[in-house]
Amino acid sequence: MPDIQHSIQIAAAPDAVHKLVSTAKGFSRWWAEDVTEPDGVVELGFFNRNTIYRLRLKDNQPAEVEWICESGEEWNGTHLLFRLEARGNSTVLRFTHADWRSPSDYFTNCNTTWGELMFRLKAAAEGKSNGPLFLSNSMAY
Repeated sequence: MPDIQHSIQIAAAPDAVHKLVSTAKGFSRWWAEDVTEPDGVVELGFFNRNTIYRLRLKDNQPAEVEWICESGEEWNGTHLLFRLEARGNSTVLRFTHADWRSPSDYFTNCNTTWGELMFRLKAAAEGKSNGPLFLSNSMAY
């Protein structure tokens, strides 16, 4: 199964990055404007909620956060892994969107989008404000 992988150095402590990748509130600072938490899951809404990605937190450790995707034709059953490595006053984030069924065009598009999202996550952790990549009525990948 193919995986999407990215790595980025962030000028912030691991706990600051952890808050952005382990909570709905964190996601709303860099990923999507429309983020809710019904029934113990996080939902990210796109296209005025015509597309919703449901994520369930599987593992939440200081150095690793893992989410399981429970919706989306190609996302369903995939895993989002955020591994945090302290490097002095910085953090190296190693991100994997794992267990895709195939390297489809959608997979390739998501890979490109995740690259942009990593820079938005970096900006949020460093106190810069790019805001979420996807506003409630904007396109999702």
